[in-house]
Order: sequence, then structure tokens, then C-alpha cells
Amino acid sequence: MTYDVGALRAQIPALLSGVAHFDGPGGTQTPAPVAAAIAEALTGPLSIRGRLTPGEVNAENLVQGFRRAVADLVGGHPSGVVFGRSATQLTYDLARALAKDWAPGDEVVVSRLDHDANIRPWLQAAEQAGARVRRADFDPGTGELPPSAVGGLLTERTRLVAVTAASNLIGTVPDVAGIARLVHRHPRALLHVDGVHYAAHAFVDLERLGADFFVCSPYKFLGPHHGVLTASPRLLERLRPDKLLPSTDAVPERFELGTLPYELLAGTIAAIDVLAGLAGDTTGGRRDRLRTAFAAIERHEGALRERLEAGLAELPGVTLRSRAAERTPTLLLTFDGREAADASVFLADRGVHAPAGSFYALEASRHLGLGDTGGLRVGLSPYNDEDDVDRLLEGLAAFLRS
Repeated sequence: MTYDVGALRAQIPALLSGVAHFDGPGGTQTPAPVAAAIAEALTGPLSIRGRLTPGEVNAENLVQGFRRAVADLVGGHPSGVVFGRSATQLTYDLARALAKDWAPGDEVVVSRLDHDANIRPWLQAAEQAGARVRRADFDPGTGELPPSAVGGLLTERTRLVAVTAASNLIGTVPDVAGIARLVHRHPRALLHVDGVHYAAHAFVDLERLGADFFVCSPYKFLGPHHGVLTASPRLLERLRPDKLLPSTDAVPERFELGTLPYELLAGTIAAIDVLAGLAGDTTGGRRDRLRTAFAAIERHEGALRERLEAGLAELPGVTLRSRAAERTPTLLLTFDGREAADASVFLADRGVHAPAGSFYALEASRHLGLGDTGGLRVGLSPYNDEDDVDRLLEGLAAFLRS
């Protein structure tokens, strides 16, 4: 199929401002159909879920439609889809629920490559349970986190392994399936995968990944701001989260505290449909169309990344920190004798948005030798085009001359 980036850009009102957005890893711009779905949900009849009044029916249909759409996105089961305010909140809630069954001497493995949202909740839960924490290191030179880096830390006391499917700082895509095979050699060990950055760039297949738990955030892939946890319903049935006495004990509702924001569910359905629509084919099922669409997105973003990296190679004093063989189109840059934050300000004045920092991947930034400062993060999204890349390169060249 031919990827029509112009057609996607035409659906995104924010791009009319003329800003070239490379801030997608922090949150993508919103297509008009997503905003329209949110508005329609809010302005139509809406009530607590039920099957009596139009408002109740609308709410129930949005919840069920949301679960089906997310299941199509990740290859899971609708009954294993849990809504959350954010991926961070969901990970904290899950950590507290799992830690109820941990004991002193049990072990938890985390990775220095990860966003702090997939490190700190596990560290704090382990501390409260008296469990030991072990850290898997990635290679700061290559950015790689091989399965052996995790496998060498596993023991019969391992209860939980937390790893990212893609680094939000340098883009590294670890071999999660290989890690999963090592983890699942230990019957009591579970694998929690942070897919927040990954799900924005790749077709998610939970079975292939081998993830027991997978979190992502729709606002990273054209949707509204919230998080999603997916797991097998059978696994969720084993967990007893804290909840109100009269609230349902059914899965997945037992993990969702209070009335859901139905308008956000509507927006997420619409965002997933926009992604599926990039396949250009309306005849297949949504899961199949998403597979085709993400293959096209990867080709498009990959070509832009190659154009960008070729241009960066011509600029003196620029160090590319994103070096893994498998990585998303997310580049971390540092500059000889210059501050990344100054580059971000300079680019913003030219209508190019590329933020600087460590982006909550604090341990990864420190392991790279960048302290808490990090670098300039350039994140490509499905709506970026060649003109955006050229404007960025021209802006960086001007910054280095300034």
C-alpha cells in the first residue's frame, strides 16, 4: 500500500499552526475524528452504564467498544482490557496487588533502560514486601538490552520482571519475546511490559511478545490522555486489588475505580479507527487493517529516520545516542560544548518542537553518562513528513553556527 501522510496530516488541526512536531514520544497531536468522538459522547445522552435508557445504553456501548478496540490493537481479549488514568497509575495499582503475595526473600527484576514508571512502582512495592530488587543493565555504548542481561538475574525466587518494549529515551527495542522465554522458565515469575512508547510505532502482538501484563497510553498514538493495562482475563482473576465493597468484583471492572470517563473511551476507539484507516482498505477486520497500517507506518517512519540520520551525520559536534540495531524512530542527541536545552529553545523559535531532558528515564540517562539532564529528543510520528525533517536539520545547522 502507499502511505498517504498528507491525508493523515489533513485530519490533524494542530498541524495548521505550521509547527513541525517532534514531540510525539511525549504525546501526539489529535486528529479531528478523535475530538469529534469525544464531543459526541459528552453531548449525547450519557448516564451510568445500563440497558434501560439511551444514556445508559450509550455508556455501556462505549465501554464495550473501547475494550474491543484495544483488544484489536494489542491482540488481546476484551475482558482483559483495564482502563486507567495513566500507565503510571495502572503500574502502581498492579504492583500493590501483586505484592500482596510477595514475601521476604522474593525477587523483582527491573531494567535501567526503562521509564521510571516501570521502575519506581516495583522498587517501592518490593521494599514494602521485603523483596530484593535486581537491576538489568543495558550497554551504554550500543543501547542494547539483550535477553541475557535479564536472564542472568533470574532465580527461583523471581516473582516479577519489568522491562520496556521500547525505550522512550533512545528508542531501543529489546527482544521482549526472548526475555519472556527466559522469565517463563520460572513458574512463579511474571513479565510486565511497558509498551507506552512501543505501541505508537509497532504492531503489538501480546502472544508473540509473551507479556503477562502490557501497558500503553492512547495519547501516544493519536488518542486522549489516559492509560490501558491488558492481560489475560484468567490472570486478572487471580488478583485482588483494593476496591470499594459495593463495587463489582467482575474482571476487568474490579480494577477500575469509580465511574469511567466515557468520553475518553470514545476518543480511544476513534484513534484506533484512525490508525486502522491508514491501511486504506475497509474490507478486512480492524485487527488485520491495523497490521497493514503499522507495517506502512514503520516503513514511513523508517525512511524519515534514515533521512534524518544522514543529515545529522553531516553536522559537526552532534552525538547520536540512539544506536541499537532495533529501535523506534526516536533519537537522542547531545552537542559538543552546547546544552541540549538551548538547542530546544532555538528550534522552538523557528517553529520546530523537539524537547530536551531525560523524560522520566532517569536511570537510563544516568547510565548513558548524561546525568539528569539527558539530551535533545527527536521523536518521529506517523504525521511527520520530509519537510519537517528538513526544517529540523536546517534548524540544528543554524544552532550549531550560532
